[in-house]
Amino acid sequence: MIPIACPLIGAEEETAVLEVLRSGQLAQGERVAEFERRFAELCQVQQAVAVSSGTAALHLALIAHEIGYGDEVITTPFSFAATANVILLVGATPVFVDIDPETFNIDPTCIESAITPRTKAIIPVHLYGNPCDMERLETIATAHHLALIEDACQAHGAGIHGKPVGSFGTGCFSFYPTKNMTTGEGGMVTTANPIIAERVRLLRSHGQKERYRHIALGFNQRMTDLQAAIGLVQLNKLEQFTEKRIANAAYLTEHLGSSVQTPITQAGYRHVFHLYTIRVPAGHDRDAWVAHLKERGIGTSIHYPCTIHQQPFYQESSEFFRIVNVSPEEDVVATLSKAPTGPLGSGNSTTLTAARPAEAIVEQLPEAERAARRVLSLPVHPALSAEDLSTIVKEVLALCQ
Repeated sequence: MIPIACPLIGAEEETAVLEVLRSGQLAQGERVAEFERRFAELCQVQQAVAVSSGTAALHLALIAHEIGYGDEVITTPFSFAATANVILLVGATPVFVDIDPETFNIDPTCIESAITPRTKAIIPVHLYGNPCDMERLETIATAHHLALIEDACQAHGAGIHGKPVGSFGTGCFSFYPTKNMTTGEGGMVTTANPIIAERVRLLRSHGQKERYRHIALGFNQRMTDLQAAIGLVQLNKLEQFTEKRIANAAYLTEHLGSSVQTPITQAGYRHVFHLYTIRVPAGHDRDAWVAHLKERGIGTSIHYPCTIHQQPFYQESSEFFRIVNVSPEEDVVATLSKAPTGPLGSGNSTTLTAARPAEAIVEQLPEAERAARRVLSLPVHPALSAEDLSTIVKEVLALCQ
């Protein structure tokens, strides 16, 4: 079977983990600090703070920016649900705008019409490893005094004109096993702002400024030295992994590009191909494609079969979010009432109170919803052989006939 993802863990990672085990310092040690320093260098920022997951990175970044009740955060509906869930977890309102149908990333042209006096941040997602249009997003965020929190969980090493993702705003990364580099589980917050970094450090460790002195309400969302040891080795291999992903993607595009919609890479952008996601042609049955490829020994996945605003939880809790279509009169509007003070004194409790239910609109965010019906991810990881790539091309082309 050609798997859709394949973590590449070898003897170097094993040795690094054994060294930590034998040291007796399994957590809050030198490996975490070194991993943070090295990752900050990768992203060309002053600060990086290691945490327990990509979700934790997003969650803590929002709190560090003092986003909470009564606030709105603009984001994409076409991502893993954690991107929006963390907005709800701090008591703010996710505001979904549509995507660019070619890149699958948030469409900057949809954002300004979604901004209100309550808007406090934008969370773009560098989906599949393809950077968002950060220059335009930076311009919008600066003009409206909004925080820019990058969901770079799929985009380690990606960039625009040599500037890495995670350096345009506050960056949030994941090291889940399927990512371009892994620590098993884990995450990282990157920032040029020492105040944001210090807040995240406090929040990840129960709000402790020093041992047993808690100056804020926080969490246990730390990374262990075991994870950081793996991360340091993986970081050394990241460029090699990335070049192989880019080469594999180029091969697939060269041979499939005339038959299906393949990923695009904009001039000056470095797409690192966490995923190689195509659109199944109109009139074809995506489920039949998945079944055929599985039968031929090719793993696939759908990223994502359902937009966030159409997920069961969101459909049942539609009073907690807002959708902004290109036509303002078609907005789905919801608000949240002020709640008790939470971490950092910014109103970050988790009790949600609806102001009024939202309306149901057919195809509320058309590009995102159409993408969810047709996208299909093919293997692109560094472990693929030339024979694997040839097999993938052969079987996909057979389906296009």
